[in-house]
Amino acid sequence: MEKEFQFKKQGEVRVRIAPSPTGNLHIGTARAALFNYIFAKQNKGNFVLRIEDTDRERSKKEFENNIIEGLKWLGLEWNEGPDINGDYGPYRQSERIEIYSKYLEKLISEEKAYYCFCSPEDLEEQRQYQFSNGEAPHYLGTCANLSKKETAKKLADKKPFVIRFKVEPKKIKFNDLIRGDIEFDSALMGDVVIAKNSKTPLYNFAVVVDDFEMRISHVIRGEDHISNTPLQILLQEALGFPRPSYAHLPLILGPNRAKLSKRDGATVSVLDYKEEGYLPEALINFVSFLGWNPGNDREIYSLASLVKEVSVEKFQKQGAIFDIKKLDFLNGFYIRQKSSERLAELCIPYLIKGDLITPKGIIHEENPEALPREIKNFEIMETGEEISKEQIEKIISLEQERMKKLSDIAESTGYFFKDKLKYEKELLKWKNAGSEETKIIIDKLEKILFEIKEGDWSKENLTGILMEEANREGDRGKILWPLRVALTGEKASPGPFEVAEILGKEKTLKRLKEAYGNI
Repeated sequence: MEKEFQFKKQGEVRVRIAPSPTGNLHIGTARAALFNYIFAKQNKGNFVLRIEDTDRERSKKEFENNIIEGLKWLGLEWNEGPDINGDYGPYRQSERIEIYSKYLEKLISEEKAYYCFCSPEDLEEQRQYQFSNGEAPHYLGTCANLSKKETAKKLADKKPFVIRFKVEPKKIKFNDLIRGDIEFDSALMGDVVIAKNSKTPLYNFAVVVDDFEMRISHVIRGEDHISNTPLQILLQEALGFPRPSYAHLPLILGPNRAKLSKRDGATVSVLDYKEEGYLPEALINFVSFLGWNPGNDREIYSLASLVKEVSVEKFQKQGAIFDIKKLDFLNGFYIRQKSSERLAELCIPYLIKGDLITPKGIIHEENPEALPREIKNFEIMETGEEISKEQIEKIISLEQERMKKLSDIAESTGYFFKDKLKYEKELLKWKNAGSEETKIIIDKLEKILFEIKEGDWSKENLTGILMEEANREGDRGKILWPLRVALTGEKASPGPFEVAEILGKEKTLKRLKEAYGNI
């Protein structure tokens, strides 16, 4: 305990996020990163990114890139890491092999670890024997008492080995900042493998060495790591390392309160959420509620406000429910806060991807969707017409109140970019209106709109003229429903006056003619 106190007395708070590049950045890792980032900011400490890539076969550079890009997109910038270095690097485990070897040799020389030459068949035989006796499987210590001479001979003969840590039977207690006091009995462990060989450390050993070498003061991670903590504490004690403080976040559960599955989004990449049209501030806000409860009804928290408000005391112990509807609600809120200009910049790539428009001008060849702001004009793919960024901005603004995701924009505004609309003729009919009645209404609309001068073609004038006609009918729907369907071809869309204003007089009349012919 004295070492723990001295370690913290040195002052600086240092936390880390240590993902393995064996897969993309997912919600669980993003959540851990967020709370580590917040804790560092609150304590004017350092947030470290460490890449745990000792699994050579499964670790890939593309996954590391995905992790780094995803964290940056979320705005969780680190003070030290593989891309920016720092005082305690290197920050990839694959570049720290000599450091691990040094500490493995230390444990072996002090007889706190030993070479184990037991074959997989020997170990399986032991396990089966223990199962038959109703015992929990653990290593029986066959190689623990080999003489130095026997060990040296086996090594000289190049007999395959692993390195095992001698586990002293004892009660291990630690205080979890979220869960309080936790106790384990190490007698149930047996001697544990900590390295496949002198150059290939396993997770629990490498993480202990890294946390010490990088001066990590607090370890904030998922509940699934609680079972790793006792062994890590034993290794710290054996190596003379101070103990960091621990905080274990609750499991993330699906809507059915079972452990989050692939179907619920457990393995969805954070960048997939970006691709789907979620905003980083919405995802940050959403993830913050996966384990933290502010204790009030407030739902909207920016990253800056989370740094001010989050406290360990308000972390929950029970599982956190992953509710995609909540994420959609938050995303819709943040979309509505965007200026029309900024929202257009965010949505235009989805219109391009949907083959509705194409930019006119110079674009980035490596990433055509990363459009420079100076591109002001686009071409409608289906008609070849030119359309300005300002016009696109107006189109997108019509959907701003209804959008849940940026990716919705291509489907919800597609009718603006079509030459001809396709819809069932029955859709044009209001309530019990027949074909002839609907034709009369559309013909009347066409004649009224034809008389409006181009210079007077505005939402305000259109509203005034057409609402007067709709009121005369006694049932406004008789006029407004077929007009809106003729212009959009949709059951639900923005109002017909806003749509007509953007389409312009010529296109509006053209669509009314087509609607008349469709009845």
